[in-house]
Amino acid sequence: MAKMGRPKAEMPKTNKVTVRFTDEELAFLKECAKKNNSTIAQTVREGVEDIIHPSK
Repeated sequence: MAKMGRPKAEMPKTNKVTVRFTDEELAFLKECAKKNNSTIAQTVREGVEDIIHPSK
């Protein structure tokens, strides 16, 4: 019988980081995500990527 369900991701996101933001910081982050038609998580990942690889 064939396996059912969602296929496994190549690089699953298994690690979780908790960060606290002020109301103003969270509002700014939500605004940035909305402006880029993205999620908050993806916006944070892109910010981290910019720090790791600033020339990209």
